[in-house]
Amino acid sequence: MITCTVEAVLGDITKLSVDAIVNAANSSLLGGGGVDGAIHRAAGPELLAECRRIAEARRDVEGGPCPAGEAVITGAYKLPCRKIIHTVGPVWYGGSRGEPALLASCYRNSIILARDSACHSIAFPNISTGVYGYPKELAVAVAIDAVMETLPKTPSITKLVFVCFDRVNLDLYNEKLGIRN
Repeated sequence: MITCTVEAVLGDITKLSVDAIVNAANSSLLGGGGVDGAIHRAAGPELLAECRRIAEARRDVEGGPCPAGEAVITGAYKLPCRKIIHTVGPVWYGGSRGEPALLASCYRNSIILARDSACHSIAFPNISTGVYGYPKELAVAVAIDAVMETLPKTPSITKLVFVCFDRVNLDLYNEKLGIRN
């Protein structure tokens, strides 16, 4: 049984006061464009310094310091949340290279990291749907299925927010969640 409130909102993930926000990071963990760049800019240079330390410690990991589907956690610095969970979504190659399983792992691993770090609320961006090219409708289905599968195993998570950067994503999440706009 899920005792967590799950919702989708249109907004800026860097402004949310939740325990943890999820960063759609790249495997280097050193910042980039889109959500990743916005989070790094808003958190300040301390975030990059911590990510560099993590990347150095994980430099021998196959696929980079944070391979697709995995997640690491840092402080949030100047952001209103307590933690940032960095996860690397898959690049879309048509679905034939395990993209759905990797994307689902992003959500599962992020929720588990949040739980293990005593976070009770978590916010996700639209992972892999930007420059990584994952089709939005397919990504939403994977995200919600992975979340609904994981939440019963993580009862300490009481609030989960999908933060959408555009109305198309918001409508897709609300439709899949059965919420009327």
